[in-house]
Amino acid sequence: MQWGVYVHIPFCKRKCNYCDFASYGGREEAREAYVDALGVETLVRGQEMVLKHGRPATLYMGGGTPTALTLEQMGTVMALMKSVFGEPEEFTVEVNPGTVDEEYLKKLREWGANRLSIGVQSFDDDILKRLGRIHTAAQAEETIRAAREAGFENLSLDLMYGLPGQTMEILKDSVEKALELAPQHISIYGLQVEEGTPFYRDQQEGKLALPPEADTEAMYDYMTEFLPEKGWRRYEISNFAKPGLESKHNLSYWQDVPYLGLGAAAHSYLDGMRLENVADLDEYINTIKSGSLPLRSEEDPSEQHHMEEFAFLALRTAKGLDKKKFKETFGKDLRSVYGKKINRLVREGLLQENKKSISLTKAGAKVGNQVFAEFLL
Repeated sequence: MQWGVYVHIPFCKRKCNYCDFASYGGREEAREAYVDALGVETLVRGQEMVLKHGRPATLYMGGGTPTALTLEQMGTVMALMKSVFGEPEEFTVEVNPGTVDEEYLKKLREWGANRLSIGVQSFDDDILKRLGRIHTAAQAEETIRAAREAGFENLSLDLMYGLPGQTMEILKDSVEKALELAPQHISIYGLQVEEGTPFYRDQQEGKLALPPEADTEAMYDYMTEFLPEKGWRRYEISNFAKPGLESKHNLSYWQDVPYLGLGAAAHSYLDGMRLENVADLDEYINTIKSGSLPLRSEEDPSEQHHMEEFAFLALRTAKGLDKKKFKETFGKDLRSVYGKKINRLVREGLLQENKKSISLTKAGAKVGNQVFAEFLL
C-alpha cells in the first residue's frame, strides 16, 4: 500500500505575526524532551505501519521550524526516521532562512533528506519585518545557494501575497527573484488573518494596512498567469512546479492516500479515519511519558464524510475529480451523487467536465472554497 509520513516539529525561534499553526517561539528547554517523546511515538506507531504496509513512499517534516532544533537534536530525529522508515523516495524538510548554515544543510542531505521547502515568503526586507520573519532577503538567497552546494537538487520556495505594505511591484520583484534562483517548486499563499494572531489583533484595532481587495485579486491573477507562461505547471490551487517535480507528498493528501502523522498536533489518515494528536506541547510530552499515545480525536469515518472529502480535495488539483476512481472507491457513479450540482457549477463557469473528470475552471479556482462547499452532502 502506498502511504506517507508527516512529522511535526512545533518550535520556532520566533512566531510570525500571521501564524496560527501549532508552534511555539522559544521553548528551548522543552526541545530535548520533545525529541525523546517523538522518538517513542515513532517507534510504536511507525513500526506498526511498516509491519502492516511496508515502507512509506514519502516523508515530510514540517512545523513550526524543524531547523530550529539543534544539529544534535535534528541528527537524533533523522537517524530515527531512517531506522524506522528507511529511505523514502521523497523526503522533505521545511527550512527557514536564519536557522541554518552550510554545515546544517550538508548534514540534512547526508542524513537522507532529498528535498527542502524553504520559507522565503518575500524578498523585500520591509515586508519580512512586518511579517515578523527573522531573516532578510539576502539570507534567503544565501540559504538557497547553500542548499544547492549541500547537494539538494529539489527545492521548493514559499511566497505570500496580499501582505501589509505589499504592492504589485514588490510582489513582482519577489516572484522574479525566486525564478532567478531556479527552484523546482513554488508554493504561493494569500494571507489569511487568523484569530489569535498579532495580525488579527492589529486588524481589530484598525492598525493592519492590507492591500485593497482589488489589488490582492490582481496579485493572484498575475501569479497564476505569469508562472505558467514561464513553464511552471499549476498542479494544485497554491502550488506550481517544473514538469515532473510536483510534491509527491502533497499530492498524496489530495488523492486519498493514507498517511501517518507524528508529533504534537499532527493529523493522520488511516483506514478511512482522521486521527489527531494532542496539540499542546507539554500535554503531548507528558502523555507519552505516562506510557500512553497522544491520540485524542477521530473524525466521523462515515461513507458520506469520506465522499465529501474525496471530492473537494481532488478538486484542489489540476487533474480534478476522477470519475472512475470515485466509482471504484464508493461503488457509485459521480453524477448519481453530485449531478445537479455539477450541472449548475458548469453553467456558472466554475467547473469544467470531460468524460474522465471534473475540475475547477480559472474562475472556479478563485473561489475554490465556495465550490468545495457545494460538495458537502
